[in-house]
Amino acid sequence: MSKKSRSKLWFLVHSWLALPIWFFVLIVCVTGTLAVVSQEIVWLANPQMRASAPSDDAPRLSYDQILAEIKKAEPQTLVQSISRPDESHFALDVEVSYPDGRSLTVYVNPYTGVIQGTAPTFDFKAFTRALHGWWLVPFTNGFSWGWYLVSFLGLPMLASLVTGLVVYKRFWKGFFRPTLRFNHGARIFWGDFHRLSGIWSIWFIAVISITGVWFLIRALLFDFQISISSEPIIPAMSRESVPISADGTPPPKISLDSAIEIAQTKIPGLEASFVSLPGNAYSHMSVGGRGWYPLMFQTATLNPYNGEIAASRLLSDRSAVEFVTESMRPLHTGDFGGIWIKLVWFFFGLLLSMMVLSGLLIWTKRTALATLNALKREDKRNRKAIQRSTSRQEPSEVSP
Repeated sequence: MSKKSRSKLWFLVHSWLALPIWFFVLIVCVTGTLAVVSQEIVWLANPQMRASAPSDDAPRLSYDQILAEIKKAEPQTLVQSISRPDESHFALDVEVSYPDGRSLTVYVNPYTGVIQGTAPTFDFKAFTRALHGWWLVPFTNGFSWGWYLVSFLGLPMLASLVTGLVVYKRFWKGFFRPTLRFNHGARIFWGDFHRLSGIWSIWFIAVISITGVWFLIRALLFDFQISISSEPIIPAMSRESVPISADGTPPPKISLDSAIEIAQTKIPGLEASFVSLPGNAYSHMSVGGRGWYPLMFQTATLNPYNGEIAASRLLSDRSAVEFVTESMRPLHTGDFGGIWIKLVWFFFGLLLSMMVLSGLLIWTKRTALATLNALKREDKRNRKAIQRSTSRQEPSEVSP
């Protein structure tokens, strides 16, 4: 075998060894696409998650009314937190604990306050996000190697975006003259599809790859015990600040609706989406939600007895680095603007998955053809060598 032939053979072996990597990238893209709408898929399959209104004009109950209805149905239940999902068609997520030590999350109808069911500890939503995020590899000391493996893909994805734009000369013309040929064979169709979908997905690929790289940096910072957070640690209330009733009964606390009103005075435009109740006599209560900037939550921590704000976490409290980094996760998942943002992320996630699949098909066919041609050339070369060897071994004919 000549030096040139050996070089081509090694190149083909190298190409085939890259096949598992392509499939890994494809699976990560597909699971990520499913993870975007996994909550909606569970909602379709589980009626207990649905916020069914008794009538078209039925109002949603306030947090105090929800708490009262839960206490009426199960007086021994200790409510730990109440969360309102972004979409109004979802039931409330309420974390509760029982005297026997059980802690559960239950679905509560926001219109009636009825407990509709118990949330499973591991459902399709958790499965798809764990499979996409860290390939179900358990976390032991720090982040799992599955997390590193998946988040590392952000680097080659970002590099492929840059190199793709360099290779595809004058790519911006694809916006004005899109080409997708159906009658020129599978090779031409998938090539056109790969280029066209790549052009229209430039912004999405950039968002996913950059945020993916951040997940890698986040894991490294955590495992090396490096913190960039400026969020203060709020100490428990002192014994002197907790009022004591004369008869020894627990002192009264402010209502949840009053706590929300106090938080809204501190955080203008706050749409309270969760309330955390104090776990003991010396714990604070928290109110949080999104404001004008949908990618980040703002919270207020209050004294549950007098409503005094002990601490707050506003947008202005973040440093420039925190403002960018805390925006990464919702940008990656599309979980910041309701169902319509999720559908946009799902569509472009599906498009990205098809891009990887089309690239895989093009690459596989090209590599398979190159392998077949190399084998044919080698077979032809071997036959010629055999013929030459045979001709040299035959006795020469001598005329009489």
